[in-house]
Amino acid sequence: MTDRSDAADPQTRWASERTTFERVTDVLMGSTDPTPVSRFAEQAACSETGARQALEQLLEFGIAERTDSRPALYRRNESYVRWKRIEAIAADHSVRELRTRLEGLLEQDRSYQDEYGVPDPDAVVWDPVADDPDEGNQQWSDLADWQTVRRDLSLVSRALRRAEPPADGRAKSNP
Repeated sequence: MTDRSDAADPQTRWASERTTFERVTDVLMGSTDPTPVSRFAEQAACSETGARQALEQLLEFGIAERTDSRPALYRRNESYVRWKRIEAIAADHSVRELRTRLEGLLEQDRSYQDEYGVPDPDAVVWDPVADDPDEGNQQWSDLADWQTVRRDLSLVSRALRRAEPPADGRAKSNP
């Protein structure tokens, strides 16, 4: 016999197992566009008052941003998300692993630079109306991958700086 609580749909379990603050945070972290409080309340299964209070706390913590529009719109703070990602990468990998990953990313970046003859993916002149659609699709895929390589280079290099012990042996201060 199956427990009825296990049979509940994931949305119902999520709403019952997490606080309003946690649910609003989940919704915020999953959204990138400025969003009104009413939408947060709907998606987080809470009142607008509860959503607004949570969003104001998240704003104070620097996790959320608010527009000056009326009504106010909220979105996640991308700088915070990036910082959390760097911290997680630094915590989850050894300095050796980070250096190896960085070397691999630098090699991929150099390979794309050589292949396309430009210093970065934004400098590639892409012709979507090429004679060979497969070639156009490959170029599109390469450019997306190259942009990912560039993003990862930035994250991994910052995580490596965070994970490496200071050269002078002193304790690091939090950035």
